[in-house]
Amino acid sequence: MPIEEARIRIGETKQDRSWYALYTRHQHEKTASDILTAKGFEVFLPLYPAVHQWKDRAKKLSLPLFPCYVFIHTNLEHQLRVLTTPGVHAFVGSEGRAARIPGDQIEGIRRTLESLLHVEPHPFLRTGDWVRVKRGPLEGIEGILVRKTNRYRLVLSVEMLEKSVAVEVDPEVVERSRSRNSADSGMVRADVWRKQHESLQGFRRVERGE
Repeated sequence: MPIEEARIRIGETKQDRSWYALYTRHQHEKTASDILTAKGFEVFLPLYPAVHQWKDRAKKLSLPLFPCYVFIHTNLEHQLRVLTTPGVHAFVGSEGRAARIPGDQIEGIRRTLESLLHVEPHPFLRTGDWVRVKRGPLEGIEGILVRKTNRYRLVLSVEMLEKSVAVEVDPEVVERSRSRNSADSGMVRADVWRKQHESLQGFRRVERGE
């Protein structure tokens, strides 16, 4: 069946679709993404550049930011067509139901990759101090500010997968988010909050020249 015909059958109105995550076989993310795209689905497979060193040479690779996961924009009427795709195991969800991924989480990761800043996988963080980027290519994106050695990073999370990615940011271009912070969560861990708070206080002291 031609790709365009498949797209028509899947549906042309994006309002009827939502983002979902698919769990794939190990190292089959790209294969599943290519086949789903050929079927006419809108697929998002975030990749990041990495250099792997072998004994005799180094090779630059494009690796999935979320190993064993692919994102798909569709409606659940097409589950069978999706699940019969080689390399796809299941929709990510709970109690046997596929769970929607908020579109702003997908958009945040997409914009981060398009910014050409350094991006890499990061351990998932559920709580902490949230900040918002005030200006630059990531303006408006929110995430958790963390510090690694002398560099600051903005951690973006896909909560359904419990996966995160980190992108380097200048602490001068972020501000504490009013829409979401650690006080909004009933699962705040004091040690995580303290570390995030110390990071924010540190760059504020730098800004004041202390």
